[in-house]
This record gives sequence, structure tokens and C-alpha cells, in this order.
Amino acid sequence: MTTLSKDELYPLLFEPMYRETVWGGTKLASVVGRELPADGGPFGEAWDICDREGAESVISNGPLAGTTLHELCLRLGTSYLIGDMARDKRFPLLVKIVNSGERIPLQVHPDENSARLLGNGAEPKTEMWYVLDADPGSKIMVGIRPTATRHSFLERLASPDVEGVLQAFDSVPGDAYFVNAGRVHCFDAGVLLLDIQQNSNTDYLLNDWGLPGQELHVEQGLACIDFTDRSPARITGVSDNAPRNRKYAIINRCPQFHCDELRLTGDWPDTTRSTRSFHLLTAISGPVDVDVRGEITTIPRYMTALLPAALGDYVIRVKPDAPVTLIRTTH
Repeated sequence: MTTLSKDELYPLLFEPMYRETVWGGTKLASVVGRELPADGGPFGEAWDICDREGAESVISNGPLAGTTLHELCLRLGTSYLIGDMARDKRFPLLVKIVNSGERIPLQVHPDENSARLLGNGAEPKTEMWYVLDADPGSKIMVGIRPTATRHSFLERLASPDVEGVLQAFDSVPGDAYFVNAGRVHCFDAGVLLLDIQQNSNTDYLLNDWGLPGQELHVEQGLACIDFTDRSPARITGVSDNAPRNRKYAIINRCPQFHCDELRLTGDWPDTTRSTRSFHLLTAISGPVDVDVRGEITTIPRYMTALLPAALGDYVIRVKPDAPVTLIRTTH
């Protein structure tokens, strides 16, 4: 693997990995514009940045092209790549683009305590969803309604009637959702979203809505649900169009990651030194140019670039007549 000094680091792009799901849709091709594998499908998820055994993202640009993210973690050192919060030799987050052709199963993820008690390789999983596109009338359901009792939820869990005790929201592009571990969740067909999550693949399915080929994990899932958490998960998108650079906090009190929405009408100087963490930049409205020491890396729309923690200063370049929106994620 090529060895780079801090002064040679640059924004890293990766080759997506596509996952077949029985509920997958068509928007990875029709909206995102991805060229999907010719065999298989439907593809419900694109794993754009991942560092898991058997699923290690491969860098697609620059001198490090062909290197896996895991190799980079091992050879550069996690503090060099990830930052001060690094705890192990794996990149701590998983970045996905998810699209649904059917309603996805109602599910829940464990927190650290539940994962420890359940064992069998269970991993804690908290995530953030940012809606990219949605069919009219599609719903996102996260959490149990404040008026619903534990008994009413359990009584309806195995039937479609459980929908009546869930917090349901219209799917609106630009809205975000904090899907904390312990919150039940699902969404309808026709939804396309960015998913920033802990590096985990532990999902406990509670209701498959009659969709074949799904394995339920009700006993494990019930052990994970936080029945006291009834706070709304939705973070409503910004509606104003002020002609200036703006940063809006989406997730800022989560120990696992912080997410900001940047709406930029001009150049945006930034640095990884201020957060002492890597930066993930996801282009939302269109391609985004990132300038590091005079070298430009273009992030295609709906793709995410990883800026190593040791990279330092960079500038997001914005043309006066072409404002951009992007999500910035740090650890």
C-alpha cells in the first residue's frame, strides 16, 4: 500500500457494495443513477463506506486506489485516520443509501447494554436517516406513540394493526430522523434515504408485514425496546432560502456521531483539527468540490467522501450560481 504523509492526504472515495433485500426498490438506479450489478436484485442498500469483516470498502480514487478502508486503518493508525475517539481497528461508522420497493420490516436495534446481555455477536446500533426522495403518501415510522401502552403494543405486534401505535410521519426530502437504539422503526415503499449508523449489522425483526423470506427475532427484539422513550425522532428540514452559508445541527448529542447539514452559497473553509475527528461529506443537491492544498476532489451527488482526521484544512468550493447542500458527519 502506498504510504502518504499528512501533507499528502486527500478526500477518499469508495466503490459501493450493493445488498440484495426482498424489500428493495429501484431508486438506486432511477434516482441516484447507480449502475447496479446485472445479476440479482432487488437491491435495497448501497454500502458506500463500510469496514466489516467480509465487507471492506475499497478506495476508488487517488494514490490509495485499490486499498481497503481496513488496510488504511491498520497501516495509518486509527488516531491518524479516525481521530481521538478511535476505540478499535475498525472504522466506527457505516454509510448506506437505502431504498424500498416494499415496506421494510418493523425492527429494533440493541444498545450497548442489550447487545452485551444478548450476546451471540450482537452489536449496538444507533443511526440517522436523511430523506433524499420519497413517493407521495409514503410514511416513516419511528418510535411508539406516547398514548400507547406496552400492553397495546405487544397485543398488536404480530398483526398489521401495530401500525396504529407507532409514531408515523410523512416522508419529506430534507427531513432527518434520529433512530436511537431501542426505538422500533420502519418505512414504506418508495423511500430513498441516507443512513449514517454505527458499524453494526444487528437488526431484530418484529413484524414482516407478510413479506416472504424474512426471519423474525421477536424475543431478542423485545429485549431491546426502550418503552420509556416516546420522544419524536423527526428533525424537520430547513425551509428558508437565505442567500448565505448556513450550518444546521441535525444530530449533536449522540456519543457515536454528529451530523450537520451545510447549505452553502459560497466557499466554506473547514478543518478536521477543529473536531479532532475524520469528516464524512455527503453530497446531497449535486456534486461537491473539495479543495485540499489546491487539489480538487469532486464528490458525486449522493456519494460520501472520507476526510482522514489528520488531513487538516480544506475548502468546499461553491460557484456563485450553484449553491450546494451536503451532510457533514464527525465522530
